[in-house]
Amino acid sequence: MFSPCRGRVAGGGAAVPAVGHDGPSAETVSSGADERTHMNFGIQLYSLRDLDESTAALVRRAADAGFDGVEFAGVDDAAAVRAALDDTGVGAPAAHVPIEDLETDLDAVCERYGALGVETLVVPYLPPEAFADADAVDETAHRLDDLTAKCDDRGVRLLYHNHDHELVTVEGEPALDRLAEESGIGFELDLAWILAAGYDPVAYIDRYADRTPVVHLKDVVLDADAKRGGRPVSLGEGELDIDRCLAAAGDTPVEWAVVEHDFPDEPAAFCRDAGEFVAARRTDEEA
Repeated sequence: MFSPCRGRVAGGGAAVPAVGHDGPSAETVSSGADERTHMNFGIQLYSLRDLDESTAALVRRAADAGFDGVEFAGVDDAAAVRAALDDTGVGAPAAHVPIEDLETDLDAVCERYGALGVETLVVPYLPPEAFADADAVDETAHRLDDLTAKCDDRGVRLLYHNHDHELVTVEGEPALDRLAEESGIGFELDLAWILAAGYDPVAYIDRYADRTPVVHLKDVVLDADAKRGGRPVSLGEGELDIDRCLAAAGDTPVEWAVVEHDFPDEPAAFCRDAGEFVAARRTDEEA
């Protein structure tokens, strides 16, 4: 299990291979439920934000779809959410919290989510300028290390969730790799955005397994004209080799695969279908 630490951790060095001439083909797509995995599956409730439902109702919906847990992106009625978690047996592996809230109100954040059983907080986003050059990455590393230390003091694990802009080249390597070299932050690797940025998600899983307890499992159609180099789609409809990613993660300390869709046309259908998709990938004894 990843343990927050202060300063550099193992895992630096040469950048992972890019998808293309020197790496796996981006044309390799998910091939169905040939690979089964011993993995906890959750859903990021941000995917269901357009449903007119309370957070507690979303927890129950996730449970009905067969998920083991939910990842929060804010809560409304904490008592009702706690009751929903208790009633369904669904876990709460992590919560996305804006870095400004973590830096200005960490005790309240820890109290709020600690009451829900959340032990992992995730910085969901930093802007592209935080990774624009070496100095910016180093400043970001120091900022995240400071916050990691404060979370560690409170018994909370801190992770950073990537998009695609963390993989711009900075002094010959992806900015995300420099961040890993210069900090002790853990990662919630978003596999789709790694692929959209032109890199091999499995290589990143392998490289940073010791500091990646959670991965984001979304699918994407590569599109150079799209905002992040790809368009999110439902699981199994894009170009991420999901089974290969799950097989790789299953051989590492990764604890959770959290499914997500940034802009589902029908969030309720996405939740149901994603639950069926991951159910087909559980080991026989878990199914």
